[in-house]
Amino acid sequence: MSTLPVYLWRLAPEGLATRRQLRALGLRPGGQDVVAELQRPRRRRGPLVAYLYRIDAAKPVRPMTAAKWAALGKAMAARRLCPGCGVDRGYTIPASLGVCVVCADAPALAA
Repeated sequence: MSTLPVYLWRLAPEGLATRRQLRALGLRPGGQDVVAELQRPRRRRGPLVAYLYRIDAAKPVRPMTAAKWAALGKAMAARRLCPGCGVDRGYTIPASLGVCVVCADAPALAA
């Protein structure tokens, strides 16, 4: 197994980009292998790592179809539905609570 070249933050050569940078250009990696690694040093922990891909080998982003938009709408609606009271709260239910804020505060209000 060969090791990847490692570049420091902001010192990567031209023609390489992270996934987010590719997305901003309207591209995706398209199945290509990671070409290099980008590391950003941190004080108290290990470095942040991002993988770099070749821009010239990237493919255009696939457009969203009507079925994908519909599935995304249903998924977002399910994230707003409280499992405790069954009400669409209009905001994403916090994973830390597992229920809406009203249901989470109900035991405290009853006491």
